[in-house]
Amino acid sequence: MSLFTQYNERTTMIYCNATVDVIDTPPAHGQGLGKFRVEVYGREPHDYVRIYTINAKSDDAAAKEGLDRFVDDISALLAKKD
Repeated sequence: MSLFTQYNERTTMIYCNATVDVIDTPPAHGQGLGKFRVEVYGREPHDYVRIYTINAKSDDAAAKEGLDRFVDDISALLAKKD
Protein backbone atom coordinates (compact mmCIF):
# COMPACT_ATOMS: atom_id res chain seq x y z
CA MET A 1 0.00 0.00 0.00
CA SER A 2 1.31 3.43 -0.90
CA LEU A 3 0.32 6.79 0.53
CA PHE A 4 0.64 9.58 -1.95
CA THR A 5 -0.24 13.23 -2.21
CA GLN A 6 -0.68 14.91 -5.57
CA TYR A 7 -1.64 18.37 -6.66
CA ASN A 8 -3.78 19.08 -9.67
CA GLU A 9 -3.21 22.18 -11.79
CA ARG A 10 -5.46 24.26 -9.50
CA THR A 11 -3.31 23.33 -6.47
CA THR A 12 -6.08 21.35 -4.84
CA MET A 13 -4.56 18.70 -2.62
CA ILE A 14 -5.81 15.23 -3.44
CA TYR A 15 -4.82 12.64 -0.85
CA CYS A 16 -5.07 9.05 -2.04
CA ASN A 17 -3.87 5.53 -1.31
CA ALA A 18 -3.22 2.67 -3.68
CA THR A 19 -3.38 -1.08 -3.23
CA VAL A 20 -1.65 -3.17 -5.88
CA ASP A 21 -2.42 -6.80 -6.74
CA VAL A 22 -0.31 -8.76 -9.21
CA ILE A 23 -2.30 -10.25 -12.08
CA ASP A 24 0.69 -11.40 -14.14
CA THR A 25 4.27 -11.12 -12.85
CA PRO A 26 6.91 -9.34 -14.92
CA PRO A 27 9.47 -11.63 -16.56
CA ALA A 28 12.38 -12.59 -14.28
CA HIS A 29 14.99 -11.33 -16.75
CA GLY A 30 13.71 -7.76 -16.39
CA GLN A 31 12.57 -7.32 -19.97
CA GLY A 32 8.84 -6.78 -20.39
CA LEU A 33 5.91 -5.72 -18.29
CA GLY A 34 3.76 -7.30 -15.64
CA LYS A 35 0.03 -6.77 -15.28
CA PHE A 36 -1.32 -5.22 -12.08
CA ARG A 37 -4.71 -4.39 -10.60
CA VAL A 38 -4.44 -1.04 -8.84
CA GLU A 39 -7.22 0.12 -6.54
CA VAL A 40 -6.95 3.79 -5.63
CA TYR A 41 -9.15 5.43 -3.04
CA GLY A 42 -9.14 9.06 -2.03
CA ARG A 43 -9.59 10.61 1.35
CA GLU A 44 -12.30 13.17 2.05
CA PRO A 45 -13.37 15.35 0.45
CA HIS A 46 -12.26 13.29 -2.57
CA ASP A 47 -13.44 9.93 -1.24
CA TYR A 48 -13.84 8.15 -4.56
CA VAL A 49 -12.57 4.73 -5.58
CA ARG A 50 -11.11 3.82 -8.95
CA ILE A 51 -9.75 0.48 -10.14
CA TYR A 52 -7.22 0.35 -12.96
CA THR A 53 -5.51 -2.50 -14.79
CA ILE A 54 -1.98 -1.34 -15.53
CA ASN A 55 0.96 -2.88 -17.36
CA ALA A 56 4.21 -1.83 -15.70
CA LYS A 57 7.74 -3.01 -14.90
CA SER A 58 7.03 -3.20 -11.15
CA ASP A 59 4.30 -2.87 -8.56
CA ASP A 60 5.75 0.50 -7.51
CA ALA A 61 5.53 1.79 -11.08
CA ALA A 62 1.96 0.49 -11.34
CA ALA A 63 1.02 2.21 -8.06
CA LYS A 64 2.49 5.52 -9.25
CA GLU A 65 0.62 5.25 -12.57
CA GLY A 66 -2.63 4.43 -10.75
CA LEU A 67 -2.23 7.38 -8.40
CA ASP A 68 -1.49 9.71 -11.32
CA ARG A 69 -4.57 8.47 -13.20
CA PHE A 70 -6.71 8.93 -10.09
CA VAL A 71 -5.56 12.54 -9.66
CA ASP A 72 -6.30 13.20 -13.35
CA ASP A 73 -9.76 11.60 -13.05
CA ILE A 74 -10.70 13.49 -9.90
CA SER A 75 -9.31 16.77 -11.27
CA ALA A 76 -11.51 16.36 -14.35
CA LEU A 77 -14.49 15.57 -12.14
CA LEU A 78 -13.87 18.66 -10.03
CA ALA A 79 -13.51 20.82 -13.14
CA LYS A 80 -16.96 19.66 -14.33
CA LYS A 81 -18.47 20.67 -10.99
CA ASP A 82 -17.17 24.25 -11.33
